[in-house]
Amino acid sequence: MTKLLEINHIQTLCFAKGFSPARLNVATSPFLLSRRGGGGYCSNACIPYRLKFTCYATLSAVVKEQASDFSGKEAALLVDELRSNFNSGRTKSYEWRISQLQNIARMIDEKEKCITEALYQDLSKPELEAFLAEISNTKSSCMLAIKELKNWMAPETVKTSVTTFPSSAQIVSEPLGVVLVISAWNFPFLLSVEPVIGAIAAGNAVVLKPSEIAPAASSLLAKLFSEYLDNTTIRVIEGGVPETTALLDQKWDKIFFTGGARVARIIMAAAARNLTPVVLELGGKCPALVDSDVNLQVAARRIIAGKWACNSGQACIGVDYVITTKDFASKLIDALKTELETFFGQNALESKDLSRIVNSFHFKRLESMLKENGVANKIVHGGRITEDKL
Repeated sequence: MTKLLEINHIQTLCFAKGFSPARLNVATSPFLLSRRGGGGYCSNACIPYRLKFTCYATLSAVVKEQASDFSGKEAALLVDELRSNFNSGRTKSYEWRISQLQNIARMIDEKEKCITEALYQDLSKPELEAFLAEISNTKSSCMLAIKELKNWMAPETVKTSVTTFPSSAQIVSEPLGVVLVISAWNFPFLLSVEPVIGAIAAGNAVVLKPSEIAPAASSLLAKLFSEYLDNTTIRVIEGGVPETTALLDQKWDKIFFTGGARVARIIMAAAARNLTPVVLELGGKCPALVDSDVNLQVAARRIIAGKWACNSGQACIGVDYVITTKDFASKLIDALKTELETFFGQNALESKDLSRIVNSFHFKRLESMLKENGVANKIVHGGRITEDKL
């Protein structure tokens, strides 16, 4: 039986008692089956571009200049190859797992500038935000996996019932097999590499499908994985809807998806055909409740840090709306206006500390929301827009 108990809104997983006492990042856990038995920048050369994308939907893109050359037949051959290598026992050893994890840590250290540049090209993420939100978090997850790997792999002795006396029993954690990771565009490095770390630590072969909406990060991941990791068991497949469809038509031992509910339904339907277990990290709503006796400046700064300073609100944990008392609302609004200028200056459009909306499709979607009846006349701060800054 699977030993996962829960996934919460800050992307952590808890294991059942007796499996591991550590509280793990979501990247390090969902690929184990338990059973009883015995900063800076770099040149554009860091990021090889091959395709031109035009975005038409929230989580999909269409390849405009060339047709997909990754067919269902090629996807089947890929999975067969990885499954054959997994069945050989290659990925199960401690030596293989630790070497791949160490290579990921080395990759992050050696290519930090390239990663920062890719995030800037896709989302205009400032260097500090890229490091804090993506690079350092991914490195921390990797180092945790390296530190705890032997403990996670160790069998756990458990009690037996009197009816089986004088028997003994252990819980032995086994890798599931060949897993698919489909990542999101808003944190394209973090949400791609963290689940791969978990899959590797658990001893699986893995295919990563990065989001085509963040093409610079996708292309860089494909390049770095081929340089640093074992390509006989770890692959990156780039592309949009055709490539994802070809992958979902295959039989996987687990699918890990981060994104929205619309695509999640498609993934779950595809997984159901083979009874494939899935992990769907779909975000949610995040209100902020502000009482009237709080430190107003601290509250305002924390809301700003969690909303605007975190990928310009393009995050599942970004504050969606604020609930406060009627009498306190005007004071909170004034504090937010003051602190927003402290964070990003009087002209936020020129701020170098603010990420940008990922592409024109999402920009126009947000623009239309601002122009809705009953919205435009209620804007109390900002409201200026320019697509040129994307």
